[in-house]
Amino acid sequence: MNQTASRRRAGVLVPLFSIPSSFSWGVGEIADLPLLADWMLQAGLSVLQLLPVNEMAGGQTSPYSALSAMAIDPIFIAMRDVPEVIAAGGEGMLDDEEAEKLEAARRSRSVDYTTVRELKDRTLRAAFRAFRTGQWRSGGPRATALSAYLESQRWWLDDYALFRALHADNGGRHWIEWDAPIRDREAKAIAGARRRLHDEILYYSYLQWIAGEQWAAAREACSQIEILGDFPFMVSGDSADVWARQDEFRLDASVGVPPDAFSETGQDWGLPVYLWDVHERKDYDWLRGRARRCTDLFHGFRVDHLVGFFRTYVREKDGSTCFVPAEEGAQREQGERILRALQDSGAELVAEDLGVVPDFVRASLDQLGVPGLKVLRWERDWDAEGKPFRDPGAYPQLSVAISGSHDTETIAEWWTNADAEERLGAVQLDSFVNAAIAVDETFSDRLRDAVLQCIFGAGSDLVLVPMQDIFGWFERINVPAVVSEENWSWRLPWPVDEMLRQEEATERAQFLQRLADSTQRT
Repeated sequence: MNQTASRRRAGVLVPLFSIPSSFSWGVGEIADLPLLADWMLQAGLSVLQLLPVNEMAGGQTSPYSALSAMAIDPIFIAMRDVPEVIAAGGEGMLDDEEAEKLEAARRSRSVDYTTVRELKDRTLRAAFRAFRTGQWRSGGPRATALSAYLESQRWWLDDYALFRALHADNGGRHWIEWDAPIRDREAKAIAGARRRLHDEILYYSYLQWIAGEQWAAAREACSQIEILGDFPFMVSGDSADVWARQDEFRLDASVGVPPDAFSETGQDWGLPVYLWDVHERKDYDWLRGRARRCTDLFHGFRVDHLVGFFRTYVREKDGSTCFVPAEEGAQREQGERILRALQDSGAELVAEDLGVVPDFVRASLDQLGVPGLKVLRWERDWDAEGKPFRDPGAYPQLSVAISGSHDTETIAEWWTNADAEERLGAVQLDSFVNAAIAVDETFSDRLRDAVLQCIFGAGSDLVLVPMQDIFGWFERINVPAVVSEENWSWRLPWPVDEMLRQEEATERAQFLQRLADSTQRT
């Protein structure tokens, strides 16, 4: 595997927002990562695959449409570890109404983003006021630490914090609707905004400093776990990055995907289009910066929508579509240049190469030593009679075997909805034969474990299993192309700090440890 000594490993895919602890404010927080790691170590799992943790816009729940490609979403800050919150009495800072809302958010079966953001913003603003009065103005030790952070992260933080302050100052309106001098980043207007919004800019910088400090502490506490991040293909048009680099993107068209396994009509993501010739002239410095930022936070990262970096599916306003670049030779050259730029960060890369992907893209991955994904239900000999499933044991080492992703059905949902032909192919796999799984069998714990044995027995060096599939749950993380409060809001059914005391979770840990041992995964 690229930039990592080849060894057999197993891990879990779960979003950070899905793992709140008893101490969290209704959403998984940075300080909850070590609590999940405790359970993972008992389960023989050494890799944690997260979804993006970039800051989402207000009212959004999808981590793939962010205000910034660099900033950590403040929703993930653990209030219990903010010194100014602790000094003010912790949850005692909340009035009775706020305390009731917090308890309701904690009891909710899903993430209540609106309530959590509201409570955290009020509390963090109070904490910042205390910091500004007690530390910043007097030059205390925490002020010195923040100053050092501002200097080290200036390369992305300056534009981000100014953008966030301006966004709030403009009532949350898209930056293209701002007054022309600020919209167009005229030097005099920018300098004036920095003076006028100084405290607000400092507030957003303070939040990123707090999040960064907590992330470093959590990563150190998870020292036996490799944490993989997620490198989204794009950010929102209304983002700090696009505002700061307007010459590098088209806003008069949008990015999407052609028809594929997820959608018969394709998808329009409504995200801006890369001007690839401009990025190439700048040696892909924005993508290199994003990779650098990811490497600061994670051991490696999954490259989302890998094929889009080779050829971007562009939807014009008139409804026409095209690939950019248009020619295969140019597509391959571009994709390989970008992958090399990402590899220069030194991080381990995993390619999300699902959907409609031409053969030359996977040839490039092999050449560059970047593993792609092998989804059990889709790894079939589609041209042979009966479309038999491929033996997972024959998957190449340079690949990542998965039972599904955040976008796919859970294995429980897949089996329940699979037709007779698909089930017939699955039950001929060795682990299904050994478990005597019948074609007409209702999804069960036995069937769940047969799938897990298939995945763990794969020839792939790395296995990643969504948390839902480990337990055989039906609930999904995300349904593609659907916008709703239910999407991206799934949570564990119990606090993450209780997993080692939950009978179901301890049984799963013991089972996974046995699987890891029997398949030589560490």
